Amino acid sequence: MKYFFLSEGWTYGRVWSSDGLWNDTAWRRRPHIQRLNLYFVEQNEQLWLYQVEDVILTVEVKPVATKQIERAANTIGQVVLKRLISADQVLERLSAAETVCQVKNIQSVVL
Repeated sequence: MKYFFLSEGWTYGRVWSSDGLWNDTAWRRRPHIQRLNLYFVEQNEQLWLYQVEDVILTVEVKPVATKQIERAANTIGQVVLKRLISADQVLERLSAAETVCQVKNIQSVVL
């Protein structure tokens, strides 16, 4: 598995594998991308951890919330993540974070 962190109010769009742009018909399924119940806070922003399958090489991310769209319109409208990270890199990032939270049944627990 591979991972990436994504800010609250952003979502993923197009996905690329080694064959190019992901094609649901050719693969006969959607790509496995799952937001996990773990995030950390950096500069007052929640960064959620996402898990993706190994065949995914690149993920396009873009804002969905109005506030993020307005902010992104002044700078960037979308981003393509080309360097997804490993589980070890996730642990390094979380261990360096100021605040790490795990969501359990709509409640947050600070670790």
